[in-house]
Amino acid sequence: MTKSVKQTPMMEQYMQLKAQYPDAFLFFRLGDFYELFNEDALKAAKILEITLTSRNKNAENPTPMCGVPHHSANDYIRKLVEAGHKVAICEQLDDPKLTKGMVRRDVVRVVTPGTIMEEGALTGKENHYLATFYISDDVYYLAYVDVTTGEIRLTSTTDEELFFNELRAIQARETVLTPALADRYLTKLKERVPSYYSIFEASDSSEVTTRFQLTVASAAEVKVLDYLFSYLRSVQKTENDYVQPVDRYEISDFLQMNHYTKSQLELTTSLRTNRKKGSLLWLLDQTKTAMGGRMLQRWLDKPLLSKKALEKRHQKVALLKQAFFERIELLNYLTNIYDLERLVTKISLGHANARDIDQLRYSLSQITPINQVLETLQAQKETPTFESLPQFDDLYEQIDHLLVDEPPLSITEGNIIRSGVNDTLDRYRDALTNGHQWLAELQQKEREKTGLKTLKVGYNKVFGYYIEISRLQAAQLNDSRYERKQTLANNERFITEELKELERTILSAQEKSESLEYELFTQLRQDILPFIPALQTLAHQVAALDVLANFATISEQEAYTQAIICNQAGDFELTQSRHPVVERLIGTTNFVANDLTIHPDQFMLLLTGPNMSGKSTYMRQVAYCVILNQIGCFVPAKFARLPLVDKIFTRIGSSDDISSGQSTFMVEMMETNTAIRQATPRSLLLFDELGRGTATYDGMALAEAIIDYIAHEVKATTIFSTHYHELTTLVERLPMLKNIHVGASEKDGKVVFLHKILDGPADKSYGIHVADLAGLPKSLIIQSQHVLQQLEEQAPIRQGEQAITLFDAEQLESAAQTTHHGKIIEQLRAIDLNQTTPIDALQLLMSIQSQL
Repeated sequence: MTKSVKQTPMMEQYMQLKAQYPDAFLFFRLGDFYELFNEDALKAAKILEITLTSRNKNAENPTPMCGVPHHSANDYIRKLVEAGHKVAICEQLDDPKLTKGMVRRDVVRVVTPGTIMEEGALTGKENHYLATFYISDDVYYLAYVDVTTGEIRLTSTTDEELFFNELRAIQARETVLTPALADRYLTKLKERVPSYYSIFEASDSSEVTTRFQLTVASAAEVKVLDYLFSYLRSVQKTENDYVQPVDRYEISDFLQMNHYTKSQLELTTSLRTNRKKGSLLWLLDQTKTAMGGRMLQRWLDKPLLSKKALEKRHQKVALLKQAFFERIELLNYLTNIYDLERLVTKISLGHANARDIDQLRYSLSQITPINQVLETLQAQKETPTFESLPQFDDLYEQIDHLLVDEPPLSITEGNIIRSGVNDTLDRYRDALTNGHQWLAELQQKEREKTGLKTLKVGYNKVFGYYIEISRLQAAQLNDSRYERKQTLANNERFITEELKELERTILSAQEKSESLEYELFTQLRQDILPFIPALQTLAHQVAALDVLANFATISEQEAYTQAIICNQAGDFELTQSRHPVVERLIGTTNFVANDLTIHPDQFMLLLTGPNMSGKSTYMRQVAYCVILNQIGCFVPAKFARLPLVDKIFTRIGSSDDISSGQSTFMVEMMETNTAIRQATPRSLLLFDELGRGTATYDGMALAEAIIDYIAHEVKATTIFSTHYHELTTLVERLPMLKNIHVGASEKDGKVVFLHKILDGPADKSYGIHVADLAGLPKSLIIQSQHVLQQLEEQAPIRQGEQAITLFDAEQLESAAQTTHHGKIIEQLRAIDLNQTTPIDALQLLMSIQSQL
């Protein structure tokens, strides 16, 4: 008979803690396990695929329960967080062996998607941001921090669209909102910005004691940063001393690209596969350090608008590109540097183990040879180009003096501190060394006494020291000194008074030795804390050096050239420019390079030509040259003269926004509207086939009006690709517009794409040829050609401003009937199936087959 039971004190303790963290899985420490109960257990068992059991099985309502070993909890925590959950980690605050009654427990950390630091949960070359924002006087203040590196950034804008774009661009893993902001913005945020959203109400108890570092912060900036730090304090349960000074920036200080532009340009992911391969980042990222990889992504997201800063980057890239052997040597040293930013954070939070400190030591050992290479490079220039990196010789010596060469992962089991460092530790080790000799002597003495040659002395953590004898020989043992300790399947284990005494001596030395080593190690970790700001600066300098050396390597390997940065907006010249990603994928010999010339007085290009001929590739490669130049890299061309572009807008390819019920054409028009309203004369617009998503004349009218508006109102540099050949006559009244086209030729009725950009308009669209290349049925292609011929005969393309004649259904039907297919269709329509015999049907089928 089942019965209900009263809650135990332990379960009452659990319920009290769970009530404080209702939105998190509570990992409740019980001995060597973290246990979960009730709803947490039911949900976690499914997500983690672990066994679900119950507590008080005989009760009327047993308590669901599951658990994970504490030594392997990180993997389970990571899996829950990756599934979009929080985990509150509750530890035992007292030693159960020394405590009478209930062990005190409390939550020591809450792991969230934006604050997770567990191994395997982070990508080395990606930032892991936690973001928040605040609105004051119609100004949006956005703050975000990478808790794994200590980087924190702050910006503001009065433009809501720009705010949403910036929030989406940083790809925050978690965004924390006040309840008031959640009520107002959460629905819109979830539609537009993928992230995990937390709602947090800051209280007096969550007030931070560690202040952020920001010069002349406004009241609104203080508010948003205080709120961010309050949330961090509430989940990390520790001070945030490792957080770097706030990097305040203006969005307008960088080349701006909205989400659609970055996606269509395939800056970080391929449109086709949604993976890194095939993107510009995939091509560029040959960085040797995780820090360099993250910095490269930040530079790619925010290209510079400062000519002075870019010229400094270009100068360093040029020197590194020229100095081949020094660059190779430098890259070898950079390869040996670990992720200093994340190592420093782990040290600051007290999470670093001996191997982490060993990685810091090894990384610091690379700085001196790197500086020697930089001095050699600098000797080749009269003006300073590279500054030496700060060296940490004293810190390196301190770590190297204390830490063994290859420390173990655990910091509580000894063997991490060198001999000769501490006299007390050496005495313990002597006792351990002698103890092992004593054990060896005892083993030999007992073998002689008992006559059992296989007798051996062993040890494990559970049972301590023991004498092990086989079951068969144990039956022959007749010695009152031997006390049975454990029975195994094939062996018996015994203990003697002499072995007990040795055990006390050895284990005492072992325990004291391990405890002392732990103390010495934690003190070393504390001694590193004052170096943290300087180490973070070093990490930033190493990352920048890594990225610049990476640019030099790619520029040398791919034959890129340093662009001349001109001051005149709309002044572009590229000679034999290439699309760097396509060139890498298909090979240099298969890629056709192209020129580009745009002048301030003729800043619009109307690009015509067949599909599959390379129009989109051409537009993307122009954008890539601009972006590469403005992040400090050389560009894929033989010669390049480029202005600094403030914004890039693109419409390349088509896409629906099904979630908001918007068609391809609606999305196209919305993106176009954003572009022409926000663009300036310093911007670059890349439009591919605007207007194709609606009826022919609607689309053509809109395309012409858009070209007119850009020409007279926006005046931004524009490449406008179109199939509307009628638009090519606009050059007659728009002097700022120039016709160019992708060359193609016909041979034996087949189209040959030249992939070469030529002056003037295309003579035809070659649409049917493209369909033929795509493998459509031959009969369909033939019919299309006949229909096209009829249409062209009945409706000549307009001349000048003369309108085009529309074709109605009767004309199309008439054109179709002039083909073989039209005749066959008429034959089929005329058949009276009720009066047709099987022989007649077979003869008719043979006739149709013959005609085909």
